[in-house]
Amino acid sequence: MRNAICALLLVLILFPFGRGGAPQEKANPQQPLPWAYGFAEDGSSPPPPAVCAVPQNPDAIEHVAGSTQSFTHRAIQACFDSADWFPRSHPPMPEIVAHGKKPDVHACALCHYPNGQGRPENATVVGLPIEYFIQQMNDFKHDLRKSSEPRKANAVRMINYAKNMTDDEIKVTAEYFGSMKFQPWVKVIESADMPKTHLAAGMFIPEEGAAAGTEPLGARIREVPVNAAATANRDTRSGFIAYVPIGSLKKGEDIVSTGAGGKTIQCGICHGPKMQGIGPVPPLAGRSPSYMARQLYDMQHGSRNGPSAALMKSVVANLTPDDIVNITAYLASLPPPE
Repeated sequence: MRNAICALLLVLILFPFGRGGAPQEKANPQQPLPWAYGFAEDGSSPPPPAVCAVPQNPDAIEHVAGSTQSFTHRAIQACFDSADWFPRSHPPMPEIVAHGKKPDVHACALCHYPNGQGRPENATVVGLPIEYFIQQMNDFKHDLRKSSEPRKANAVRMINYAKNMTDDEIKVTAEYFGSMKFQPWVKVIESADMPKTHLAAGMFIPEEGAAAGTEPLGARIREVPVNAAATANRDTRSGFIAYVPIGSLKKGEDIVSTGAGGKTIQCGICHGPKMQGIGPVPPLAGRSPSYMARQLYDMQHGSRNGPSAALMKSVVANLTPDDIVNITAYLASLPPPE
C-alpha cells in the first residue's frame, strides 16, 4: 500500500527545463493560475525574446558580488555556454550541462544554473533523485509530458532537448545535479500586498523608480528575484522572494499534513514528514511555489502522462486554485534537506 501511495506522489516536482518566454498565443480560458505560468491575469504577455539572440549590449561586462569572474552580456546569454560565477562551488560540469549539444540542446546550466538552483520560470533541479530525474526526462522524450499552458515555450523546448539527448547524456546530467545539495533559495513572506511587477521572459520583476509601488496580492503567489540585476546576470547565489496570502501557510500545512478531511492524502506518507523526500520520491521542501503550482495544475488537467500520472490525478483532483496556493506556499516555506 505504501509503495502504491508513493507512486501517486512521485511526480509532484516534475521539472520543465529551458528559458522563459513564449509565443504569442491566446490565453487558455480554463487556466486559473496565470501567476504560476508567468503570464498576466488579463491573458496578455510581452513578446518573447528570440532564443540565442545577441543581447542589446553584447560586449558590456558584468560582475556579481563575491565572484572574481567577469562575463559579457553575450556570454551570459549564450545558449551553448555557461557564465559560471562560482566554478569552485560545484563539481566539474559534464559537457551537456556546460555547453549543450549543437544545434538542438542548449546548455542545461543556462537556465538551471551550474549549481542547479534554477529560476521560477523553469525549475530547481539540484538534489533530485537520479532515478526520478531520468524518468522525467524520458517522459519528455516520449511525449508523455507537456504544459497545460500552450504559450509556455520553454516547456516545449524541453521536449525537444530530451528527444535529442542520448540515454548516457541524460544519465550524466541526472548524476551531476543529483550529487549536489539544494540550498535555501526562496524566502516566503505572508502579505496582503506585493510589489508592482512587469514580466520579462516568463518571470515577474519588481518595478523600479516612478513605476514602483505595491498592489493587492489577492489569492495568488508572486515570486520575484531578491535582486533583479543579479538574477539577470544569472547569479547562482541570488535567490527569490515569494509573497503569499496571509494565512496560507497554516491552511497549506493542514492540507499537507492531514489530507483535509479526505480531499487528498497526506503528502508526508511518501515525501517524508519534513517534505524532504524519501528514496526515489523527490523533495518538495523549499522549492519554487510557482513551479510546484504548475505541476499540480498540469497533473489535474492531464498534461502529465508518465508512469504514475494517472494515479496522481486522483490525489489532486479535488484541489481548488486556493488549495494549490496554500499547499505550495507552505511547501516553499519549509527548510530543504540539511
